[in-house]
Amino acid sequence: MTPAPSLRLGIEEEYQIIDPQTRNLRYIVTRTARDEQPVLRGHDGDTSLNAELTNSMCELAKPHISHVHELKAALIEQRQAVCALADERGLLMAAAGTHPFASWKQPDMPLHGRYEGVMAEMRVVAKRLLIFGMHVHVAIEDPAVAIDVMNVARYMLPHLLTLTTSSPFWAGRDTGLKSYRAILHENLPRSGVPHFFASPTEYRHYVDLLLKTHCIRSENDIWWDVRPHHEYSSLEFRVFDMMPTVDDAVGVAAVVQALVAWLVDLRSHNISFRTYPRSLIEENKWRAERYGLDGKLIDFGKEQQLAARTLVRELLRLVDPYVNKLGAHREVDHLYTVIEQGTSADRQRRVYQQHGGNANREEALRAVVDSLVAETMICR
Repeated sequence: MTPAPSLRLGIEEEYQIIDPQTRNLRYIVTRTARDEQPVLRGHDGDTSLNAELTNSMCELAKPHISHVHELKAALIEQRQAVCALADERGLLMAAAGTHPFASWKQPDMPLHGRYEGVMAEMRVVAKRLLIFGMHVHVAIEDPAVAIDVMNVARYMLPHLLTLTTSSPFWAGRDTGLKSYRAILHENLPRSGVPHFFASPTEYRHYVDLLLKTHCIRSENDIWWDVRPHHEYSSLEFRVFDMMPTVDDAVGVAAVVQALVAWLVDLRSHNISFRTYPRSLIEENKWRAERYGLDGKLIDFGKEQQLAARTLVRELLRLVDPYVNKLGAHREVDHLYTVIEQGTSADRQRRVYQQHGGNANREEALRAVVDSLVAETMICR
């Protein structure tokens, strides 16, 4: 009998380092997929990070944490380290899916380390990816279980995205969307909602064919919103905008762990949630990108639109028994506050309007940056 998945957690976050004078983006702190080391990318070429931070970011990405309260403590420690790094240099730290007014067209704008290696192939597509996300790993050691869970979990990706939207602004403009980061990310090949795979063999054939024909350099060049991680034996959920507050980030990680636990349990009883075509799931993802919690998602079982908040609450109720088993109620209960009060995207827009909105665009956008810094920096 196949052992049950361990469901251990890992998390990756991508941070913005802000110039306190201009409020513009100065550096990017991330882990590169190529060398698995965090890097600090800036226009002056400085890539130094202290060893403690390097080790911390690498270790936290690996799914080795069983309980979400331990994940929270480790994430706070990591953010404090990044914050201290910025503080030592007289800089600020922020977390959001996009910077409110930084422009990829600026010649001194840092290149995102995660996509630096594909510049030669993707050119302007890679250069435009001035975006920041959070990735959650849930350990599933059996590839067959991982593929089955991925097939079903695709349906919930839009619901999860609505809880994390934090990129309403792009290059100094209100995009009208809640998650413009997700739109930009979909410019990459092999991104967005993954296809349905009937088995691990079918998935391996897909990957091996891309490798054999030199379409990809490695399996890391598959950038779906959820994917099997070849090294960590995990499912990696990548659909999320970067979130300013630790409580939001940890609450989402707790829901992801409970969701996987639920789907694994259904599978162990030969029960499965119905799977839907990628094309239908993408309809809901667009609605999540555009409207977030304020919009409507389609319940494809009922074949009708329902308020996103209603369907997200329904998802939280479905996974609640597993939240209880995992001891994560405090973390997940916080998400009900998010549902009621809105996400970072909503808070950013409120700050923008409070400071004059379009009539005072430059100052209003600087105020949005200040609000993100205030929510993110936890070393002071």
